[in-house]
Amino acid sequence: MKNISVLIKPASGACNMTCDYCFYCDEAAKREQKFYGMMSEETLKNMVRRTMLHSEGSVSYTWQGGEPTLRGLDFFRKALYLQKKYNRNHLQVINAFQTNGYGITDDWCMFFKENKFLVGVSVDGLPEIHDSIRHNKIGDGTFEQINKNIKLLDKYNVEYNILTVVTPKVAKNIKSIYAFYKQRGWHYQQYIACLDPYGEEHGKMSYSILPEQYGKFLVELFKLWYKDLQEGCHPYIRQFENYVGLAAGYMAESCEQRGKCGVQYVVEADGSVYPCDFFVMDKFYLGNLNTDIISKIDEKRKEVGFIECSERVNQKCKNCTYYRLCRGGCMRNRELGDKEYLNYFCEGYQIFFEHCYEEILKLGDRVNYR
Repeated sequence: MKNISVLIKPASGACNMTCDYCFYCDEAAKREQKFYGMMSEETLKNMVRRTMLHSEGSVSYTWQGGEPTLRGLDFFRKALYLQKKYNRNHLQVINAFQTNGYGITDDWCMFFKENKFLVGVSVDGLPEIHDSIRHNKIGDGTFEQINKNIKLLDKYNVEYNILTVVTPKVAKNIKSIYAFYKQRGWHYQQYIACLDPYGEEHGKMSYSILPEQYGKFLVELFKLWYKDLQEGCHPYIRQFENYVGLAAGYMAESCEQRGKCGVQYVVEADGSVYPCDFFVMDKFYLGNLNTDIISKIDEKRKEVGFIECSERVNQKCKNCTYYRLCRGGCMRNRELGDKEYLNYFCEGYQIFFEHCYEEILKLGDRVNYR
């Protein structure tokens, strides 16, 4: 069965916030065309029609940005109408929505609940940490408003998770952040190491997380999670759940932890397609869903060699004791050596697995640990 994963940017890079480390602002600035405007209904129709008619099992749509709420609710109502119209293959259709949370309203919450959207909300730890790096357009902090809006998600029983970007401040304060998230009732969590600007030297920005910092962060977070796991009250932390699944012999759900990139269709507002959200730049352009069929886009993917490039892992990495779980990490964080890649965060992963590898393997032996 051919399942399709589509990530759509209906408002391109437009956003109602300004975050210091925004990787998409960096990517857009390095393209010939920085902003693609708002997605038209014609492009929406072509995107839904082509992806649904090409799929045979399920199709997953993740709406992202920029900030997708800026495209307005009527656009997403139209998207659902088109999904029903073109679902001739009786697919399982999954909708997810990644937002900064700043513009969520009662109407958005009712829409998410009624249509079974899984919502991801970006929050960077404690209020003071969040406000130091995630600002509104006039430079003020945004935590208070976002926290208020998340309470609306709670009110309407919307399924959501919290996405936290790991910066030095987050890493240093993870114990307090973990306790705060527990107090707030945020049981589904995802942590992503902060990205440095594409193609530039690592570790030079104020928000750059260094490998040693990242490794120590993972150790401390794992210990907190593992303690709660033993007491039967642990949150779902995506990275750790994936490691345990790998230890049990299953494929990781997260592409970062699979060892190579998967097939994904990242669609900009004008219908142009790219292989990954971290590589929406001119050199990785695959085609346009307004004019190109999926098979032609897939041919271009092979020509670009994107997935094949992700398989070029340093032999030292493959020989590592921890490769079974690490898999070389995300290609966005890999650096080219002579002919193969080594992950920038390798030292951090070494620190983490030296402390936690055996516990993860034991959990893998009891895959029904939850």
